[in-house]
Formats: sequence, structure tokens, C-alpha cells
Amino acid sequence: MSDNGYIPRIVDAVIDDYLAVFPAVSIEGPKWCGKTTTATQHSKSKYSLADPEGNFRNRTLARMEPALALEGETPRLIDEWQEVPGLWDAVRFACDQDTARGRFILTGSSTPRKSDRPMHSGAGRIARVHMSSMTLLEQGVSSGKVSLQGLFAGESYAAVSSLSVDQIALLVVRGGWPAALGLDARHASMTARSYLDAIADDDISEVDNVDRDPVRVRRLLASLGRNEATLASKSTLAKDTAEYDVDDPEGKGKKRPVMLSDTTLGEYLGALERMRFVEDIPAWHPALRSPVRIRSARKRHLADPSLAAAAIGATPESLRMDPKTLGFLFESLVTHDLKVYAQVLDAEVMHYRDDSNLEVDLIVETRDGAWGAFEVKLGDAQIDEGAENVNRLERKMVERGQRPASVKAVIVGTGAIAHRREDGVQVIPLDTLGV
Repeated sequence: MSDNGYIPRIVDAVIDDYLAVFPAVSIEGPKWCGKTTTATQHSKSKYSLADPEGNFRNRTLARMEPALALEGETPRLIDEWQEVPGLWDAVRFACDQDTARGRFILTGSSTPRKSDRPMHSGAGRIARVHMSSMTLLEQGVSSGKVSLQGLFAGESYAAVSSLSVDQIALLVVRGGWPAALGLDARHASMTARSYLDAIADDDISEVDNVDRDPVRVRRLLASLGRNEATLASKSTLAKDTAEYDVDDPEGKGKKRPVMLSDTTLGEYLGALERMRFVEDIPAWHPALRSPVRIRSARKRHLADPSLAAAAIGATPESLRMDPKTLGFLFESLVTHDLKVYAQVLDAEVMHYRDDSNLEVDLIVETRDGAWGAFEVKLGDAQIDEGAENVNRLERKMVERGQRPASVKAVIVGTGAIAHRREDGVQVIPLDTLGV
């Protein structure tokens, strides 16, 4: 923690790198993840569209004359710019007039609807940086002794874990919200529940000014929570959100389901994506000399594991009694942290599944094509199974002309010590993983 009480974030180094190259940086991520606090550490002046002073005078002035919001010492922070989408184009224009690096920082919790989006993408002037809620490393839970960068450089590690099932259940329910740090499980879970309430009652409608049924929204959120870390299809989500309030036309005294149409469900999910609530994991499609039928479905993933837990009403106590659900939510926790650590490598996190039903939970691929295969297992009894999957994937890829894996690993929750096995697979307790 710094002298001003700021807890350093992994994304700080990424922001500094981009400010050294681009005239402007847009920090994007879910609400409450700490974007404004972090952006303030990198800026010398600030213009907030959320400031209520003078009946939201800043917002009114920005609509009337966007250029006024840009006046101030640089880097100049424009907070919640999407409240006045024209500010994006004003920043882009200002960067065209003066190409000096590190002039502006923009933050936003949502992307404007298509009709309100900026006229220009800002490519070459405004770099986008994704920010997440806090990882276990940032929370001080992980020792960080097993470095993701080091693994890709060929290092092996030994480290001791201290996680228990009880602790994992608490970490899932608490999530990585800065406001929830230090709270007990009951009070921390209130943060995620209030997040869901805000989305259902207001935010999902305000993001594009389209009224949506809060009851249907809550059913969709619950379905997303139940299907976290799975390949659930849109039809599965649609069935989960169905209402049974229309009489069966055959008159048999039953109710038939009325589901959201594909178009409506797509609009709901699109709004949640623009709010950075939904952050699904894409499928990995390596370049191969001989074909493998790779399934392209995205893996369901919410911005923070606590949101999935809150959506299904999970508590630390209920998760301890339900290892299957805890296993899915533990994978969500691992995915969340691995995405943040991979960002420092300028790498993407994906998943793999093919028509032979070979499935590997997470793939990390760098821009130069190096890749790592990571299986996620809640307990150490499943390590052999995970190791077999990543080794099998490597063999399949090499046979088809892909380079060997730079990293093969099993990330575990409890009962393991970090070490490299004889087959080259690194075992990584989650509370030892870091950048």
C-alpha cells in the first residue's frame, strides 16, 4: 500500500507503458473495480462526468462544449466519459492536433449503444486497457512465487500453499472488489448482491435507454451464474429465463414456457457485455497443418466470481457442501486472475475443446505464438487427470505442426505444493501464482 492508501494494481504498469506510447489511454472494466482510483494515480488533473455538483454541471458543460472538459494539466483524466459520448471524438481530435504522448486518460464502465458511439474508433490515438477487479496477488492472498512470465521463460518453481476449502469458498463469495476487502463473508457478499440489484433494476436499461423487465434480467443473471465456466448455449440461457404464465393451448391445465426470443436474449447479453459484466472466454484456434475439428463455443465467464456466486445465492457454507459448484466457481476465480497476469505478457486467455472431447480449461497464447495449457482442479487428487489432459493436447498439437507448449500446468486449490513433475507439468497452487 502506498503512502496515500492506494493499493498498487497490476494494471498500473500496463497503463504506464501505454501512456508512454499513445496520446490517450482508455481504462475499461466493470463498475467498482477501482478504475477511477487507479486512473487518478496516473493523472494530474480530473474532469468527472459523475460529479453531482451544480446539478451535474460538468455533464452539461461537456455536452455544450466538449473541448472545455479537456482543458487542464496532463495527463488529464476524463472520468465516466460515456455519459457524454462526444467526449471520445473530442479527445481524438485533440490528439490529432497535438500528438504528444500521455495527454489523456479516459475511464468508463460501459460502452455506449451503437447509435451513440463515437464517430471514430480512436485507433492510433486512444489505446484501450482492460481493468479487472482485484486478483489474489493484489489482495495479498497469493505469494506470487510462481511467475507466469517465468513459466513462459522456462522456469520451474517450488512453493508452499496454505489454501483450504473454507478459504476458497470465502474468496469466491467475497470476490475482488476493493470495497469488500477486509469484510467478513456475510458483509462482503452484500457487495456482489447489490451489484446484481443495480444491474437488474437500473443499469441494464440505462446502458442503452431500453426498458427491460427486472424479473427477466434477474433470471438471466441467475442462469449465467449457474452456467459459469461452462459452454452453455444461448438456448440453455433462454430456457432458464422462461416464464410459465401462459395457459397451454391444448387446455390440459399446464403452463407452457414463454422464452426470450433469440433477438431479445442477444440484446440482453449485448447490454451486459457493454457493461463489462459478461466477459466470456473464446475458444483457441491454433494454426495447424492438418485439421482438427475444434469447437468454437465461448466459455461463460462473469467479470468476478462473486457475481456468479451471488446470482445463485451461494454462501461459503453452501459451497463447502457442494464441491461440484465450488469447482466451477474456483475455475472462475482462476480464470479471473490468469487473465490479469496474462495481460502483462500481452497474451490472450482462451479455452480448448475438440471433437474427440479433449478439453483443456485455459490456454494462454502470446502474440508471438507461444502457448501454455492450464488445467484447473479444486483438489490435488485430480492433478494426474489434469496433467494427462495438457500432455495429450501438446502431443496432438505437435503431431499437427504446432510448436510444443511453452507451459504445461495444473492450477489447484488445496492439498498441493508447487513443483514441476517429471512429465514437465508444473503444479501451481492458486495462492502461489503471480505475474
